[in-house]
Formats: sequence, C-alpha cells, structure tokens
Amino acid sequence: MSLLDDVAERDGWRCWVCDEAVDPDESVNDPRGPSVDSRTADRKAKMAERLAHRGCNTRKGAVKVVIAWPDHLYVVEPAPLITVAGRLERKGGREMVGRCPTRRDAQEAADWLVDRFARLVPGLPVTAGIEPGGGQFLVTLATDRR
Repeated sequence: MSLLDDVAERDGWRCWVCDEAVDPDESVNDPRGPSVDSRTADRKAKMAERLAHRGCNTRKGAVKVVIAWPDHLYVVEPAPLITVAGRLERKGGREMVGRCPTRRDAQEAADWLVDRFARLVPGLPVTAGIEPGGGQFLVTLATDRR
C-alpha cells in the first residue's frame, strides 16, 4: 500500500481541511482528488501526514486554513478551531470555544466539536463541556495532554 492509501484509510477518506469525503477513484491531479498533506508548512514540525483534497491542499499554501463551523449550529463568537487545536496539542488544558443561547444549541455544538476534533487532531483526547453563565451556555473543549 502507498503512503496515500495508508493515510487515507486512517483518516476514513475525509479531507482534514473541509471535512468532506475524498473520492479514492478521483485523479490525484483533480482538485477533488486525494493528496497527502501535513497540517503545517513548517518542515521541522513533527506533525503526522493527513488526507486532503488536492484543491484544499493547494489553497492551504496560499491562504490560512480555516475550519468552518457548520451553518446549522447556533454559536456566538465561535473560536478559530485551528488555533484552538494547536494550543490544546501544545499545552493541553481547557478552552472556551463559543457561546450558545440554549442548552440544546450548546449540546449540538459540543457533539459536533468532539466528532470534528477526532478527525482534525487524531490521538488528542478531547472532551466538550457546557457551562451556564450570564443567560447563555459556554461550550468548552478540554484535554489532559501536554
């Protein structure tokens, strides 16, 4: 098996940037085709390779990667998830990632975050928490890893 196949199988054939399915039969030269990517441009950083669409990988070189929050979630002041992921990987701890008007909205956001971080940062044990405060609900992510 090639490196591409190994990485793709591990990542479930999902692009780490856009979180959409990658077609294994698409040409590697097509923008929707598979490619192997590191999450950083820093060659000295020890980061595992990840699966990305060729177009997402190419665009990442020109603009800063932004992991979009889904439109169906009602989150006020959502945190930039790449930044949160980097801090949690480096330092561990806990981060507030958004505010929601209802507990239900907060629970939906928390569930989505745990699922998304499982693919964004495999191997980082992330848990989500919900805390009431000021008439709203704060959503947090935490890990013990340091």
